[in-house]
Amino acid sequence: MLILTSNGLSSKALAEEATRRVCGKSAALVTTASLGYKENDWHVPRLTEELRSLGLSVKCFDLDQEPPERLLSFDVVELMGGNPFYLLKRMKETNCAPVFRKLESEKIIIGVSAGSLVLQNSIELAAGFTPEMNRGVGLFDLSGLGLTDLEIFPHYHKFLPRFDRLEERIQEYESQKGCTVIRLDDGKGIFEGNVL
Repeated sequence: MLILTSNGLSSKALAEEATRRVCGKSAALVTTASLGYKENDWHVPRLTEELRSLGLSVKCFDLDQEPPERLLSFDVVELMGGNPFYLLKRMKETNCAPVFRKLESEKIIIGVSAGSLVLQNSIELAAGFTPEMNRGVGLFDLSGLGLTDLEIFPHYHKFLPRFDRLEERIQEYESQKGCTVIRLDDGKGIFEGNVL
């Protein structure tokens, strides 16, 4: 099962829904997207506590250090936010797609911001707003893992003042691609197609 979020299980509604669905004992918090910080990222304590509140023991996991097959030993895998270009590049380089397809069918994957984006068919929308994040990474193929046909824009209201013509540009993208982008604010997430 996939759970796509803007900033984790950060609201009461998301935490309650996750509590109903999560079973198992262990979770991997994948820190790969947090370049330069990894398990020292300031989001790690909050995300770890959210997972522990579900009764899970939590281990930080980095695809730069460990093979993706080890993720299969966890009941829940949460992909933390950060740089979606770097995360997707490492996932492709380490051949994560088969592992994540298996995880999605048998276990639970939680995406947080960039971690949600890489699970989609493409991160092209993100590239239109933050191409500078790809400098130094050099990701040319923007196709994601394709575990969902949904497309999200995380931190929507937070980013409204940051990006010029944000809503208009998202609408143009939707028109060009023939899709609907789900605008997710922090505290929001998608469980099996339902926005909470």
